Amino acid sequence: MGFYDLNALSIDGEDIKFDQYKGKVVLVVNTASKCGLTPQYEGLEALYQKYHDQGLEILGFPCDQFANQEPGDASDIKGFCSLNYGVTFQMFNKIDVNGPNAHPVFEYLRKEQGGILGDKIKWNFTKFLVDKDGNVVKRFAPTKKPEDFEAEVKALL
Repeated sequence: MGFYDLNALSIDGEDIKFDQYKGKVVLVVNTASKCGLTPQYEGLEALYQKYHDQGLEILGFPCDQFANQEPGDASDIKGFCSLNYGVTFQMFNKIDVNGPNAHPVFEYLRKEQGGILGDKIKWNFTKFLVDKDGNVVKRFAPTKKPEDFEAEVKALL
């Protein structure tokens, strides 16, 4: 099983198959609307706008597993992201990233790029960078801002 074998439901309920991302650089992020790191949406959207035409895709996965910082439903989340941050990159349905109900996307990403203290996701806005061949090449800590790893994204494009 590889990255391109995965799929997930978009925030609008559409089944998105990841094989459509072949040949693109993908950044996968677990997000939350009521987190101190929520302003990273702005940096993620800026990165997306700057590099989307060169093949960058950003996939946002809302998650409520950390201090209930994503309490809303799909409609609430979509409205918040659009209104407050102008998010145009692909957002997905709210999921779990850890535990028995962890979404297969995050089970795969965690297995491919474990963290410093094991593979569990520690907080909102953990980011995984996937190259054009579907290899998970890097994991960024929640506090690492998109502008701080822009050069690494650009190098893969």
